[in-house]
Amino acid sequence: LEAGQSYVMGCAVLLHNLIEIRLGTSSSENHLFSVMIMLSFISVTLALLRHNWYPASIFVGDTFCYFAGMTFAVVGILGHFSKTLLLFFIPQIINFIWSTPQLFRLVPCPRHRLPKFNAETALMEPSTFPCKKEQYRWLKRRPDDTEVANMTVINLC
Repeated sequence: LEAGQSYVMGCAVLLHNLIEIRLGTSSSENHLFSVMIMLSFISVTLALLRHNWYPASIFVGDTFCYFAGMTFAVVGILGHFSKTLLLFFIPQIINFIWSTPQLFRLVPCPRHRLPKFNAETALMEPSTFPCKKEQYRWLKRRPDDTEVANMTVINLC
């Protein structure tokens, strides 16, 4: 998920920079620098995505997420379009806000919050945490459930 999302964001940033260069804005040199960084980032991410696709042989972790975040921050700041770049992070901001009760331990938070693959149905199922019938009613789909989906945007759907 992280590699795919980074690839899409990287392509969108690259397209934004190419449009700005084509329009001949006053900061074309900054956008050219951004294009050079994004081309290498997209290439690396595409190679990673190839091996991270189902069935994955490589799993991204915090290191790639830090690398991607740092790359986007550098490109946005030095390219002088940090406010525009912030628009691409709206899904992440929504995910953070929705996940806040679990992140601050107001609701149980298991280590792995990603959806699970059900081999019998060949479908993805939301990851869950156990609870009692009277707990977390505001999160349950049905009142008598004893499991609740983890609080991430991907599990919300």
